Amino acid sequence: MNDLADHEERPERPVEADGTAHLFRALGKQIKALREAAGLHQKELAARLNVGEDLIGAIERGVRTPQPDLLERADKVLGARGVLLAAIPEVKEAQKRVRTRHPDWFRDYARAEAAADAIHDYSHQGVMGLLQTEGHARAVFTKRRPLLDEEAIEKRVQDRLARQQILEKWPSPTITLVLDENLLRRQVGGLKVHRGQLRRILEVGHLRTVDLQVMPFQRGEHPAMEGSFTLLHPKGRQQVAYHESFNRPNLITDPAHVRIFAERYGIIRSEALRPIESLALIEKMLGEL
Repeated sequence: MNDLADHEERPERPVEADGTAHLFRALGKQIKALREAAGLHQKELAARLNVGEDLIGAIERGVRTPQPDLLERADKVLGARGVLLAAIPEVKEAQKRVRTRHPDWFRDYARAEAAADAIHDYSHQGVMGLLQTEGHARAVFTKRRPLLDEEAIEKRVQDRLARQQILEKWPSPTITLVLDENLLRRQVGGLKVHRGQLRRILEVGHLRTVDLQVMPFQRGEHPAMEGSFTLLHPKGRQQVAYHESFNRPNLITDPAHVRIFAERYGIIRSEALRPIESLALIEKMLGEL
């Protein structure tokens, strides 16, 4: 993996022309038609498939890839009589060919994240991409400076949502997350979007493959007040640390420096609320809203 520290942001790659985007949009429309024919709302279908409502919406718009196991369950729930099952071989083939499209400075990290055996993240300034809802991500990209045009905003939102497929992988990587309480208080995108973001964090926090903790205000100072960072275990390689500021990435591979971040992470996990307490706090915040 290349050192990202000296990479400048360059123009985006053009949208891939391998047909995968068209396949997923067509499949999304098919799922939507079957759902409506069955008289189900997105929330009802999500409950029956044991997934989030946001995921169903994103799949129907073609911005998230429906995993083969989800297609199997959806075929039965929607009474599709094998229609969705027939698409599974094409979906698997498309997943082999599809390429992640991100700004140049982020692509190496995105590839490492997708293939990691373990992800440990402390989020301080903003909600990490793996947790963001579509509305939250769109608000973030709309507000950034210099301004992005509408096409670039839509593309970056879709790419960010596509990264979240890592949460659906099996076997899953080891995932631990620590969120600073200020992230849960800031209403990015307005009240409605913020409610949806808190619900999404709760949804991920309840996954048995994820340990999610909150660092509360009342803890005061702690060793990671300088900002967010991520620890990754790339397959077959030593642990690395990653942090960024204003799109300036810094991938740290030196074992002595990585050890410093690992030590900080261990301390803040010990000082943060336990997962069950963290989820209770978020539920309380939702109730207050």
